[in-house]
Amino acid sequence: MANVADEQVSDSGIYGYPYEELKVGMSASYAKTITDADIVLFAGISGDINPVHLNHEFAADTMFEGRIAHGLLTASFISTVLGVRLPGPGGIYLRQDLNFKAPVRSGDTVNARATIRELVPEKRRVILETVCTVGNTVVLNGTAHVYIPPQGNFW
Repeated sequence: MANVADEQVSDSGIYGYPYEELKVGMSASYAKTITDADIVLFAGISGDINPVHLNHEFAADTMFEGRIAHGLLTASFISTVLGVRLPGPGGIYLRQDLNFKAPVRSGDTVNARATIRELVPEKRRVILETVCTVGNTVVLNGTAHVYIPPQGNFW
């Protein structure tokens, strides 16, 4: 099945795809190059000031041999895909399982992708495989569950 166009959203601009238009195999992605500023800002917002993210000298002596980005900073790009591209605005993010596979560093470009694996019509739920890669390396993967309310019943 073809990928969802990056700029595709519903005509209203408020809702993403109606549940009835979703199909197994649909996918969308978002890419972002991580900067030192992203890491510092995420530390400030989240409160996670673990020195493996912020201190070159400390991080050099760890198994990572240098500073790494926060795992949840990387995972947040999945939220971008789900909330903006597929299924898009209006969907309610219910659950995310994450498996951290490899570190992400400043300067790395993370590509987050979500692919519809299953539709649960009786609950209006979408189950998506999620993966973040840097080049050909999977740095994070998992499964997301999203509820799609009927249009007009979002709030």
